[in-house]
Amino acid sequence: MTPENLISEDQGDINSSEQRHLYTKSLDAQTLHWLGEDAKYFFHQALSTPVMNVLSKTEGAYIYDLNGKKYLDMHGNGVHNAGFNNPAVVEAMIRQMTEALAFTPRRYTNIPAIQLAKKLTEITPEGLDRVLFCPGGSEAIEMAVMLAKQITGKWKTISFWDAYHGTGFQSGAVSGQAHFLKGNGPMVPGALHAEFPNYYRNPWKWEDTDAIDEEYLRQIKLIIRNEPDIAAIVAEPISSTPVVPSQNYWQEIRSLCDREGIFLIFDEIIEGLGRTGKMFASEHYVTPDVLVLGKSLGGGMLPFAGIVSKSEYNVLQDSSIGHFTHEKNPLCCAAGLAEIEFIEEHRLVENAASKGEYLMNAFREMQDKYPLIGNVAGKGFHIGIDLVKDRKTKERAYEEAERIMYRCMERGLAFKIIEGNVITLRPSLILTQDQCDFIIDTIDDALGEETK
Repeated sequence: MTPENLISEDQGDINSSEQRHLYTKSLDAQTLHWLGEDAKYFFHQALSTPVMNVLSKTEGAYIYDLNGKKYLDMHGNGVHNAGFNNPAVVEAMIRQMTEALAFTPRRYTNIPAIQLAKKLTEITPEGLDRVLFCPGGSEAIEMAVMLAKQITGKWKTISFWDAYHGTGFQSGAVSGQAHFLKGNGPMVPGALHAEFPNYYRNPWKWEDTDAIDEEYLRQIKLIIRNEPDIAAIVAEPISSTPVVPSQNYWQEIRSLCDREGIFLIFDEIIEGLGRTGKMFASEHYVTPDVLVLGKSLGGGMLPFAGIVSKSEYNVLQDSSIGHFTHEKNPLCCAAGLAEIEFIEEHRLVENAASKGEYLMNAFREMQDKYPLIGNVAGKGFHIGIDLVKDRKTKERAYEEAERIMYRCMERGLAFKIIEGNVITLRPSLILTQDQCDFIIDTIDDALGEETK
């Protein structure tokens, strides 16, 4: 399999490969019936319909198929930080609906919305003390960029190739993947792109971190020098693969933004609320001007997102950057607040840090054992294992990665492949030690079978 054969090399495993067909053929008649119904009524997309399987339940760290088989889920679309169907979140939602306050028209407020906004200002980095909610991550990115443009009076952005920030015309424009751009015609103008720092796969084959940083920073400085009117730099602090930038890189970007009057917008839709072993990934680095949240902000139950920024930017009373029907939805806010309180009460951030390091150490030991593993990277429960055919050339092991994914599925471990060859692990933050050992043993066995 070559990159040209991949429907989406960037975002995930594909739904039209020979391995997918073999997997689908192994499913039972009832599951095949419902897969057919799904394919009949939904628009087909490369990363969803036709889908892999039919789920009957999502609970805790697991997903269950129609036959009751459970899979420890390493993806969860990023909503399961406190686990699927978390009882505390369910209880908060039931209580909110029982109180007959599941919606508030936009001209009014409600206590759950105020409580969630207050909570976010308490747990986000110092100086971020104003909040705005919206239905989803794409809209949150749009709001963040609109805020930057309104405050700075500028209109261009710098973001990074291979990143994904959403499928709206502004959020899609700042994304850096052809998969979400092709066929749409002109997107929002002024969206400029640079390469995200990569210490394993940089094009110069360098290993010196400072030299690599300097070259990637040079790209940003070159754009700023030759493209006036940059309003914002938009990025995930740690990429979805993940690639983990050095502290120096983001410190230099922060200084550059301060010097040039540019907003730094961190998209933490995936990484926020504990995934990287800190409540927010930006805490590993610097404080942005706008922090974008989503996914688990809805408690793993409801679509909800938002931005957290600074009081000094609260100067747009004569306009609107967010004007959504469910802007202060009390049901969503009750779910989000319950999720955050559960994460805090059960010390899930610390759990992600300690058990994430445990997993990373195990995978590094596997790297010594299997030449197929080219690189292991990550923070907390945000981990990537880059599989290669040859460690010297770093040729991506596309077919091997897909076979390993389906072997693990057979054993009850579900994860996603990104860039065609990178095993990405983003489990629920509630993982136990036994579950971590199951992950290690399952991947070890699958790698062993592939390399024997």
